[in-house]
Amino acid sequence: MGLHRFAVALRRTLGEVNRVAHDFASDQRLHPTDVHALSFVLDHEGPVTPGLLRSHLGLTSGAVTACLDRLEKAGHIRRTRESADRRVVHVEYADGAMAVARDHFRPLAEATERARERFDETELATVLRFLDALNDELAGQRAPRR
Repeated sequence: MGLHRFAVALRRTLGEVNRVAHDFASDQRLHPTDVHALSFVLDHEGPVTPGLLRSHLGLTSGAVTACLDRLEKAGHIRRTRESADRRVVHVEYADGAMAVARDHFRPLAEATERARERFDETELATVLRFLDALNDELAGQRAPRR
């Protein structure tokens, strides 16, 4: 299996997932970057700060603030202050917001489950190992942020 076939399949997958994400952004009157920020908040282990989000998204502090303002206004996130150091802000999913995203992305989850059912556990472990390795390689290619 050649590199070209992998590249085409990955672009196609990315395009389909982006289509669903862009539909969510449009339905919620958000920018696609806002959906990327929500995904990061959901997937990140541990507290998310605006600085961490800025670094991950490659945005300026002002752009992250605008993104968080939109997400907070739309009811998707809340900002809380660290009790020990009130200067530290944490970004969390707002109560009830997960249900909105879950409802929208349910067809994607169902399609994923139908596709998973076509593979046995050993094959799925190999797919996950490949995706993890690819993500590690891509993360290592990021240009340093200023």
